Order: sequence, then structure tokens, then C-alpha cells
Amino acid sequence: MTRRISSTPGPSRSLPGATLLAFQRDPIGFVSALAAEYGDIVRFRLGSQPTLLLSNPDHIRDVLVTSSKNFAKGRALQRAGRLLGEGLLTSEGEFHRRQRRLVAPAFHRQRIAAYGERMACLAEAHQARWRPGQTVDMAAEMMRLTLRIAGDTLFGADTDATAAEVAAAMHDLLELFVLVPLPFSETLERLPLPSVRRFHAARERLDRIIYDLIARRRACGEDRGDLLSMLLAARDVEGDGSGMSDRQVRDEALTIFLAGHETTANALAWTFYLLSQHPEVAARLRAELDAALGGRAPTVADLPRLGYAEMVFAEALRLYPPAWIIGRRALQPFSLGGEEFAAGTIVLMSQWVVHHDPRHYPDPYRFDPERFRPEARAARHRFAYFPFGGGPRICIGESFAWMEGTLVLATLARRWQPALLPGHPVALQPTITLRPRHGLRMRLDARS
Repeated sequence: MTRRISSTPGPSRSLPGATLLAFQRDPIGFVSALAAEYGDIVRFRLGSQPTLLLSNPDHIRDVLVTSSKNFAKGRALQRAGRLLGEGLLTSEGEFHRRQRRLVAPAFHRQRIAAYGERMACLAEAHQARWRPGQTVDMAAEMMRLTLRIAGDTLFGADTDATAAEVAAAMHDLLELFVLVPLPFSETLERLPLPSVRRFHAARERLDRIIYDLIARRRACGEDRGDLLSMLLAARDVEGDGSGMSDRQVRDEALTIFLAGHETTANALAWTFYLLSQHPEVAARLRAELDAALGGRAPTVADLPRLGYAEMVFAEALRLYPPAWIIGRRALQPFSLGGEEFAAGTIVLMSQWVVHHDPRHYPDPYRFDPERFRPEARAARHRFAYFPFGGGPRICIGESFAWMEGTLVLATLARRWQPALLPGHPVALQPTITLRPRHGLRMRLDARS
């Protein structure tokens, strides 16, 4: 017999908006406290919206995989359509499935390997500008590097001018994006505020850049081996054989550009922070790099010999998941864990909460790459670790991100030992992704 939603545990009703305010002030602390106090299914209201927080991997699998057709994207991704249009992050239903078929060839294994060689070259060039004893903000450094990689793989030869301009426009757009969960954000966007004016100007600037690039590429018809060439050449062979319109190419290009550098940059920045705090892990990583590479720069062919480097990156993704929460909205009534819930219910699933659950990870805040040995990984529930989501909407660039993270980590760590400056504050900034709030000021110590 199922229980009704009213019997599901959760905080008692408070003043209107109080829960939303608490979530806005400290979202990670808020969802962590709810899960710790009320368990695997927590009922509460986010503003006026009935909401569930799920922390059981079985329930998360049910929403993301088993019953995925009954759940649409949550409010944040719906509102992201104001920026990204109908890209893979924001589109739904049959249109999403068609777009995924069209974009998928750009992420096939052989194509990813070609991108990997460029990743390693660009990382090598980036670290060549560093100097022993230099102080850098590692978060900013990784943003610059992954921006260069995303621009190169997306725009090819046009990257220097285009990627930097796109990044500047993205910065202005993301300033307003933090207001997305608020129930009055649609009204806010219509007010003559400076941030709103910057938002509209930046979106117009992005459109001008991307549409001009698309027009020039269509005119020359050249395949430059980059993602943009793949998007322009894609045909829906399982459907009507047509390709993408200029608007669809624009939407997917912006989605790939944003997702392709923001998340990986944060993951790498947190990885170097963790290595600076755990010298024994850093020493083992360097030993692997010395044995596998013999002093030279890594290539894609070296990846099978960089197993510990991948484990280090995987553990950093567990401790500091760039995508720290996923939201879905129920299209029809549904049952979960023996309980019944109404259509329209918002379902939240937090990677931060699940990745720090001691049921899956003993001493969960300890940095331990050994958790990602193949046998340890196989013994855990698939959805005890889901940094890239899961089901039909799993990140299409997951293999791209694993390759980039491992190659960049190996390229930089073989020559440098970044050390966090004494007294530098380290705090979370959970917005679209999980950034270090104050950056990560580090001293670059060269390896002898």
C-alpha cells in the first residue's frame, strides 16, 4: 500500500518564501541538512512549488532512467533556454532525441581521440608560460585553458578571436543566471536593470558572433575537423535525412561551448587543490607519470597507462562535482519508494549529497583515489556516483571530459607541484556549477 505525499517526511511549513530563501543562501548546506535529518525522500516546498529531494541511488535511477519519459527538465534548465535555446541541455521529447542523434557523431571515439591530441598540445603550451615561484589563481588558469580547448575543438582555426568574445558575452549572461530558480525571475528580466541590459546585449552579441561564423562556414563548405563542421554536416539518417537549421547549430554550439569548458575547468581546479593538500597522493601520481611518460608530454595513446591519474580526477569529481544538483518535473502522477506523488512535483537529486553519503563512501570527505579502482567502482551502485547525470539525458560529452581531465592533469602535474598559499580561504560557490568562491591562489613549484 502506498503512502500519500502528505505522509512523506520533511520540514514543517514555514513562512512563505522562507525555504526558498534558505536554499538561496546556502544551497549545498540546505540539501545536505534535509537529507541528513529526513532520509532518502524529503518533502518540502521551494517557494510555492511542491518539491522532493531524493538521495537513494535506486530512486535516482528510477527518475533518470526507468521512468525518464515521465520527467521533464527542471526549472533551471527550462529557464536556461533563454540563453541556450533548444540545445541538448534544454530540449525535450522527440526533438531532443533527434538532436542527440545529430550531435552524437561529433563525440564518437575516433573523433574524440583527434580532439585529445589538441588538448594535450594546448595544455603543454599553457604550462610553458608558467614560471617557478609564480603565484596564480588556479581556478582562473583552468578556465583560460579549458576555454582555449573548447574554442579550438568547437571553432577550429577561428578560436582565438571567436572564443574570447564568446566567453566575455557568456560572463555577462551567467551573472543573471543565478536568479533562475526564483519564482519572479521572468518579471525581473523585464526590468530596466543594468544586469538585465547586459544580459540582452550579451545575448545579441553571442548571436551575431555565432550566426556570422555559421554563415561563413556554410559558404565555404570546408570541413575543418572541428565540432562546428560536424554540426553543419550532420544528417538525421534515422529520420527524414535533414540537417540542422542555423538556429539549431547555434543552440548546440553554445551548449557545447558552455558545458565544455566551465565544468572541466572547475573539476581540474579542485583536483589541483586536493593534490596540494595530500602530498602522498601527489607523489604517487608523479611516480605514475614518470614511469608512463619518461619525461615527455602525454598523448592519447598514453591514456591506458594513466590509470591512477584518472582515479585522482574521478575522486575529485566525487568530492567537488561540478554539476552538483539535477532537477526534474513530473509530467504525470508517480510512485517512488512506496509513496505517491502528484504531477508537477519537482524532483531534486544532488550529486553533492549522494557523493558524500557514508553508506557508499566511508569517511566520505577524505580524498582517496583508491575508491575508483575498477573492482571498487564495480561494487557500488551505478547511481552512487553520477557526475555526468544518467539515462537518456546523460552528458553527451562525458568521454570528452574524462579525456580532457586526465590529459590536462597529466600534462601539468608532470612538471609542476602547485601549493595553496597559506591562509587562502577555500569556500564553495554553488551556482550553475560548483566554483571555488574566492578562486584558488597557488604557488607554482617546478619539479626537479
